[in-house]
Amino acid sequence: MAKISPIHGGYVYLDIQGTEYRVYYEEAGEGIPLVLMHTAGTDGRLYRHILEDSDITSNFRVLVPDLPFHGKSIPPTSRAWWSEEYKLTLNFLFEFMIKFNQAFELNRPVYMGASMGGHLAADLAISHPDKFRAVIGLEAGLATENSAPPELRTYFGHPRMTNETKAAMMYTFMAPMSPEALKREVAFIYGQGSHRVFEGDLNYYGGEHDVSSSAKTINTKQIAVYLLGGDYDWSGSPKVVKALHDEVPGSTYTLMEGLGHFPMSENPELFKSYIMPVFADILSRLTDEDIAKQA
Repeated sequence: MAKISPIHGGYVYLDIQGTEYRVYYEEAGEGIPLVLMHTAGTDGRLYRHILEDSDITSNFRVLVPDLPFHGKSIPPTSRAWWSEEYKLTLNFLFEFMIKFNQAFELNRPVYMGASMGGHLAADLAISHPDKFRAVIGLEAGLATENSAPPELRTYFGHPRMTNETKAAMMYTFMAPMSPEALKREVAFIYGQGSHRVFEGDLNYYGGEHDVSSSAKTINTKQIAVYLLGGDYDWSGSPKVVKALHDEVPGSTYTLMEGLGHFPMSENPELFKSYIMPVFADILSRLTDEDIAKQA
């Protein structure tokens, strides 16, 4: 009998800033909702290992959307998107996350994101702490280190920037001891993304995201904050992640030794040793009322 994955995929229609988007998502498991956000220029395939891990899905209902213009969430047909400049904004991300949660009637889910998605963990904790019970930021920071100047963003959209170039750059973000096949898989996924989308995502990742003065306002008694950084990540370095942790009283910080920028993808078994204690802590905080609402 064939081996069948427990992952189920589908589409949900979300109206965001006046445009209807057909959004692809995958899910597996049951329990406390856990929404995962991918990195810039890629899609939810980066989380396939978590979706297939029964140690996680036995306690969490894991949902992984592809942002519009990413992966299987193809551009909308209701407007001439090809005549516009694609720029991802914080307001778009906020509305997307809230509408996604509402569509599935998620009761204060846990949020986890990496890189661009990691930055969003901090922004959500500041602006929408009532909508989530906890946020987990992988490679999250106060702002993108040294920022991402317009010249760099344009470089990622330049016609001479091939998909192989992007993939090769992402390969350097990963730990040398991570399994070669999985590092190549991450690079392969990056090689399929649109130049324009990668460039446009940097508008948020390297521009709009800056919580340097507002991170200290996060109330971790209202929303738990967990931050993790890989010691081989030269993009969102441990120094960057630790700086965010230092600004958020009550947050937790974990240095992931032997991991890089894509811990959940490049070495899922090693990443599991770091993330399972986080999940266990989240579960330990549940009240009887929380458990009843998930039943």
